[in-house]
Amino acid sequence: MRTVLVSGGGIAGPALAYWLNRHGFAVTVVERGTGLRPGGQAVDVRGVALDVIERMGLLPEARAARTTMRGMSVLDADGKEIHRSTEATYSSGRLDSDDIEVLREDLVRMIHERTREDVEYLFGDTVTALDEDEKGVRVDFARAESRTFDLVVGADGLHSTVRRLAFGPEERFSHHLGSYLSVFGTDNFLALEDWQVWLRDGDIGYGIMPVRGNTELRVAFGFESGPLARDADALRGIVTERLASLRWEGARLAEAALHAPDFYCDAMAQIRMDHWSRGRVALLGDAGYCPSPLSGQGTSLALVGAHVLAGCLAQSPGDHAAVFTRYEERMRPFVALNQSLATENPGGPAAEESVELAKNALSLDG
Repeated sequence: MRTVLVSGGGIAGPALAYWLNRHGFAVTVVERGTGLRPGGQAVDVRGVALDVIERMGLLPEARAARTTMRGMSVLDADGKEIHRSTEATYSSGRLDSDDIEVLREDLVRMIHERTREDVEYLFGDTVTALDEDEKGVRVDFARAESRTFDLVVGADGLHSTVRRLAFGPEERFSHHLGSYLSVFGTDNFLALEDWQVWLRDGDIGYGIMPVRGNTELRVAFGFESGPLARDADALRGIVTERLASLRWEGARLAEAALHAPDFYCDAMAQIRMDHWSRGRVALLGDAGYCPSPLSGQGTSLALVGAHVLAGCLAQSPGDHAAVFTRYEERMRPFVALNQSLATENPGGPAAEESVELAKNALSLDG
């Protein structure tokens, strides 16, 4: 039985662990967080990614957990409605689509529940060094004892530690898209009922959606900016200050951001690399080809990439070089189309026709 270390316990890593375990690999997942991470925005599972979760047996559960929006309102800076739709929302697209919008934390939980009995999870730890030889990769951890694995996969996000250790500094591969996204939760002080509101004022704006039976709000706040230092306290301060400058509900949103335990803020950026593997180390999902939240396709790329990579490994378990070549050959056209969704229409969503093409641009059995 071949051994694989997967770094990252979000969506991509556990999805890969699920498929590798099914193919007879012994899998360890290491996650920096002390447990499953709560919070985060609603994510979309579209096109071929729906086929992946159906094959995982998760489709009925995911459909049951999907958001249930009736529509959305677009507001001006004073909170006056200037547009409304009962056919589509900015976050999920058409409401009559078969695609699924689900809270990130719910999808993470579903996949973890499918894998926790058969996959080793190391929470509260991280990779600190990789040393490869002809027999495998010796991995040092911040807490656990060093171990050797046949293969290592970095599924640890935009700021991947595995990518930095195996390929070099993030600056070589990260392409800033000119803005930042902050996501946080708060009480439903707007009394929204299955209805989103969106507001833009100059170079800042937000979308708000009710979740958990309309008892909570998830706020997605964006602002234009060049690259900023990755300092959590400083970013929270910037978000709070800019929210407070808004005329409509800015004060209450700023207060919510200031105290939110699930506060998140990071750059809108893409990862673009010539290769997603080096020796016995490969990258998956945002670590190798983050499309940015502007694409709406990060989760789908993670799910599809996990299925494709695991399938390639199952076909040639003893030849990692051939496996990783095949993985890239199959995924690169799909990744390119989905990354282009983020840049097709700066400041707005990609065309519906572009989304339809990109989300279905790969066959799982190809």
